[in-house]
Amino acid sequence: MKHTHVIFAACLALCGVQIAHAHIVLSEPQAVAGSYYKATLRVGHGCNGESTRGLVVQIPTGFQGAKPQPKLGWTLTTRKAKLDKPYNSHGKTVTEDVVELRWTAASQATNLPDDHFDEFAFMGRLPEQAGPLWIKILQTCENGQNDWSEIPANGTLTRGLKSPAALLEVQPKAAHEHHH
Repeated sequence: MKHTHVIFAACLALCGVQIAHAHIVLSEPQAVAGSYYKATLRVGHGCNGESTRGLVVQIPTGFQGAKPQPKLGWTLTTRKAKLDKPYNSHGKTVTEDVVELRWTAASQATNLPDDHFDEFAFMGRLPEQAGPLWIKILQTCENGQNDWSEIPANGTLTRGLKSPAALLEVQPKAAHEHHH
């Protein structure tokens, strides 16, 4: 029972950090290596009281075949680039992939007000290697921006960072899932 209270207290402390700083976070911050994953970015506020009018998401290296989810009232564009390390997908070699997603409010009426929250999602396949994946996001507002791109020098603890990137903890596959 004592162990459960410690875990609960730790969860509250972590949630409190996220709520207090209102960073852009993933609704599911953990996933299994090599799996298909839907990344849902939760935007909790604008920029110093201003409405959000755009998000630019940098797809981390190793995240394959990113496909964004459209949002009513927002235009969506993707940018592809040549990969340093091609990969195989469904029997085809992929040499160019999506590296950036951009959602832009179609008009001021569809901006995300500072006192509301919303979610922006994309899916794709995670790398086979476990470890942290950092998703950098540029949030643009009416007259300013928040550049959510800070990554800790060591480890994954973001305490003390003013504008941390969103963290996805890629977990190792279970022993029975390995294919040789």
